[in-house]
Amino acid sequence: MAARVVANPVSNVFQKQLAQDGANPFFIIATTHAILTLAAIPILAVVQRVELRLGFWMNIGVCAVLAVTSNTLLVYALRLTDLSVLGPVNAYKAVLSLGLGVFLLGEVPTAFGAVVVLLVLAGSYYIIDRSPDQPRGNPFVQFFRERGIQLRLSALVFSATEAVFLKRAIVHSSPVTTFLCWSILGLPLASAAVVLLARRTAGKDLRRLGEQWRTYLWLALTTGLMQAATLFTFGKLPVGYSLALFQLSSLVSVFLGYRYFAERNIRRRLIGSVIMVVGAVLIVSLGITA
Repeated sequence: MAARVVANPVSNVFQKQLAQDGANPFFIIATTHAILTLAAIPILAVVQRVELRLGFWMNIGVCAVLAVTSNTLLVYALRLTDLSVLGPVNAYKAVLSLGLGVFLLGEVPTAFGAVVVLLVLAGSYYIIDRSPDQPRGNPFVQFFRERGIQLRLSALVFSATEAVFLKRAIVHSSPVTTFLCWSILGLPLASAAVVLLARRTAGKDLRRLGEQWRTYLWLALTTGLMQAATLFTFGKLPVGYSLALFQLSSLVSVFLGYRYFAERNIRRRLIGSVIMVVGAVLIVSLGITA
């Protein structure tokens, strides 16, 4: 669990560094899966073979599509917005899950649930940068209009859905097998995205890969550690409880944003992050629906 809480924001640091240096987000994700694939294939050859049925391949296939999509959107968001802002925004994953429960499952939040959602919103007030001449009601509007925030929220929709399919894939196999297949299947999807959407910058990206191969290697290592820790946690705990505990990574993101990118207003953002984490944990761990 601790490995996942730390590895996720650390991988975001490497993603942000590469994106700020001009690397195409599709190329970043494709290279990450390429390195993971190089490590996964030898391991897959020696692990105990199990019969993988259609249910597993359907679920892991959906996971690969959702993972490549969500991670690419996340890298685009990191290029545009501070890490110390995007980390706490992860708390909105719990709010999104609550909203989906209303429309898809008919689960109506209790009065306490509504208060907790307001708690997450209140926390986000502290991570918003405001100018002195800005009216009090405007910061929230500006916050959700920011392109980086919109991309991060879109990524959350895909990653939250991926978590459900990851859990289903584990049921049909094991965390190790699921991780290895997730790593490998992401490569052709991300590579196809590079060919279709990022061909013009591929030459520059390849040259940059030669110069920054250590950063890419660290990114693959931390991404692999994060995903493996996620899968082993899902194997032991329900998805809801796991996602609640994962919210602690928001605090690490705020610190890393200050440490590596000299981001400002860290004290306010740390306060907001704590409030949002508390709200998110209450939502997913207490099941606050009627």
